Amino acid sequence: MKPIIYQLLPRLFGNYSETRKNNGSRVENGCGRFEDINAKALRAIRDLGATHVWYTGVIRHATAEHNSAAIVKGKAGSPYAITDYYDVDPDLAVNEAERMAEFEALVTRTHRAGLQVLIDFVPNHVAREYKSLCKPAGVRDLGEDDHPEWAFSPLNNFYYFPGEAFSPSFDIGDYREFPAKATGNDCFSAHPGHNDWYETVKLNYGVFYQGGMEKQFDPVPDTWFKMRDILLYWTDRGVDGFRVDMAEMVPVEFFAWVIPQVREHVTHRRGRANKKVLFIAECYNPALYRDYLAAGMDYLYDKVGMYDYLRGVTSKGWAAEGISRQWQAQNDILDKLLYFMENHDEQRIASGFFCGRGMCAEPAMIVTAMLGCNPVLIYSGQELGEKGMDCEGFSGIDGRTTIFDYWGVRSLQAWANGGRFDGALLDDEQRELRTFYRRLLTIARDEPAANSGRMYDLEYAQDAAFNRHEHFVFLRRAEDSLLLCAVNFHDRRDDLRISLPERAFEYLELEQQATVQAVDLLTDTVYTLPLNAQEPVVLSLPAWKGVILKIKL
Repeated sequence: MKPIIYQLLPRLFGNYSETRKNNGSRVENGCGRFEDINAKALRAIRDLGATHVWYTGVIRHATAEHNSAAIVKGKAGSPYAITDYYDVDPDLAVNEAERMAEFEALVTRTHRAGLQVLIDFVPNHVAREYKSLCKPAGVRDLGEDDHPEWAFSPLNNFYYFPGEAFSPSFDIGDYREFPAKATGNDCFSAHPGHNDWYETVKLNYGVFYQGGMEKQFDPVPDTWFKMRDILLYWTDRGVDGFRVDMAEMVPVEFFAWVIPQVREHVTHRRGRANKKVLFIAECYNPALYRDYLAAGMDYLYDKVGMYDYLRGVTSKGWAAEGISRQWQAQNDILDKLLYFMENHDEQRIASGFFCGRGMCAEPAMIVTAMLGCNPVLIYSGQELGEKGMDCEGFSGIDGRTTIFDYWGVRSLQAWANGGRFDGALLDDEQRELRTFYRRLLTIARDEPAANSGRMYDLEYAQDAAFNRHEHFVFLRRAEDSLLLCAVNFHDRRDDLRISLPERAFEYLELEQQATVQAVDLLTDTVYTLPLNAQEPVVLSLPAWKGVILKIKL
């Protein structure tokens, strides 16, 4: 099955408070909890077309309430500044003492809804004040056995600056760190700046960054064992897979070593050889894609490829025909690339920084979901046209939904309707957009031609009358069905005259016919179309719309 991943932050997703005080505390602005992601919510996510839920911000991380505020971003803190790999965020529990049990209950509810559970694995860095309070008996903590007088050793879990205190270019109040440790974004200095990941410290996997990038992997560095045990701990809690944060900043050799061990452990423990733990790598360097796939990653972000280009077509006037170059550049690994138009790092489609309305990205989402057999990610609120234009606190007005602050997200609150998850408070445009996403994602998940079929890009075969700048067309074929996907990126209604070349019929093993019946799976509209190389398919598409025409063969 083609993975359709729904990403949500529990502290935002279940927060019904409407206070929304800039830089407000948890008490002032509220915080969603594990229990707020109830069976109704999960059924609705499954009904949207999802196969997986990525719970972001589950593992315990630094917050202004529990850590030195000067080295915490925002009141709620970054989910990627982990303070205890063996704990969950206490903010997300009704009963803090039972927080792990509450998380495990969420995992069970998610599985009962027919969904699999993904969480973040953050292997590159931890919070500056990392200290595990919940590690199992016998587990040695990160840094517990380090020699801080050594700048580098594969025996150490961190990198140090002996004799130097941590002294960034801004005030850190009473926080003291001596000797200083390297900062998470590969800042090998005791003096990081505001634009560095100053709240984090880099983990040491045996790469001597200040010594010509020398790799000392024999014997296996201590950090490798510690991180392996953390992955095994979470699979034993029922987690089905991991979104691996900043994977490209961790040596690929570690993943080649650890992933087979995790999968073997799960197979042995659960007694099912077909229970594969999913690993999705955040990787922004296409030159490294194939290395990380060879190391065992199932999928990779394709942010700098398809996402960036589709955003350009949607909001910057780039030519739609360039979409072909994006998939062709990675054609040998296309099925391994995770496509998306939103996630927690990127600006919201409906924000003033992107294109102002969620509906304007419908053509881009059709390409995202239908072009290949690869997985699709959507970010909670995307299906509702969330604007992300609030000034929450640390985040500011940046077109993103904050990951650093306590906040109530208006669109999610309207859909949740106090825990009913019936969408009763949505406006007409939000309902229409959610219907589009539900149809599109369900097609991508359930239609064989969408999740396992062959694709034929028609863009090259169009004549001079076809507007390659605004229109994109392709075919998908599997078993006894054919899908013709056509999208209009123009801000006005346009007519498309789509040529079907002889080569398309040969490649997809199609028989030419004078006419066929087709139904648009997005709207149920029925069409009568030619299916041959002599007559063009003529369609009229509204602004920022597309069709997925299913033809029974």
